[in-house]
Amino acid sequence: MSNVFYAYILKSMSHGTYYYGSTASLSDRVKEHNNGKVRYTKGRRPWRVHYVEKFSTRSEACKREQYFKTIEGYSFLKQKGII
Repeated sequence: MSNVFYAYILKSMSHGTYYYGSTASLSDRVKEHNNGKVRYTKGRRPWRVHYVEKFSTRSEACKREQYFKTIEGYSFLKQKGII
């Protein structure tokens, strides 16, 4: 079992919007998004990986995903030129 977890940002190639998530298998998760298996992202396909951070625990990756979704996290991403 992998000890690497990811907090990631996907960018919609059709709409230019972003999606924030976390997972243990980034490649499998991106395939799910692009195959229409995730309701929230289904209508804005295709998606590409825009930004990724690695963590050693699922908890850390989930906390980072939640941070990205806050006003403070959004400001951080804008300030760093990530989004």
